[in-house]
Amino acid sequence: MLTIYGVYRSRASRNIWLALEAGMPFRHVPVIQAYSLPDPLAPGAQINTRSPEFLKVNPNGRIPAMEDDGLVLAESLAINLYMAKKAGGPLAPADLREDAQMTAWSIWAMTEAEPHTIQILYNMVAKPPAERDAALAQASIEALRGPFAVLDAALAQTGFVVGGRFTVADINLAEVIRYAAPAKELFEAAPHVKAWLTACHARPAFKQMMADRDKEAA
Repeated sequence: MLTIYGVYRSRASRNIWLALEAGMPFRHVPVIQAYSLPDPLAPGAQINTRSPEFLKVNPNGRIPAMEDDGLVLAESLAINLYMAKKAGGPLAPADLREDAQMTAWSIWAMTEAEPHTIQILYNMVAKPPAERDAALAQASIEALRGPFAVLDAALAQTGFVVGGRFTVADINLAEVIRYAAPAKELFEAAPHVKAWLTACHARPAFKQMMADRDKEAA
């Protein structure tokens, strides 16, 4: 059975959403980030990103990771592209053209958006107030105005980025763009992005993933 390693409160959420969306059975191993433990190598410590058994799966010591029928894969967006193609159906590319577009949008999310969206999340919500860098958050907002305009123009055509339907590309993008949610001004300036993300988050599979995430210890 396909196995997903990583807690919900990590980028493993992307893979779990995809699996639920595609109706793929999977085994979940909740590997936690080593930095959240006082001594990740202590006897009896919860399996974490420095645990020897996990490092056999991903020597980089990062979550998520995936095992499936002898294939071991890391990198959350690549895992989703693989899982979607394995599952087939509307989430997957219908042809080589769509395959290239889905890959391109996933790389775009990782390179053009995520370096900035993650800083908005950290410095507006996730970090304790005393540790937040307001200047970095504002710089990240400014850096995202161009990419948000690009995505908004793409979504204006059909409401989706590939094939006029909801696909793995939307999941990969949505899981990166949602980090910027605290910067409401970005979404007000990009109404198609705002409507699209709202629609993505209204999907039952996303709601189930988030409900399970909320049950997980912070």
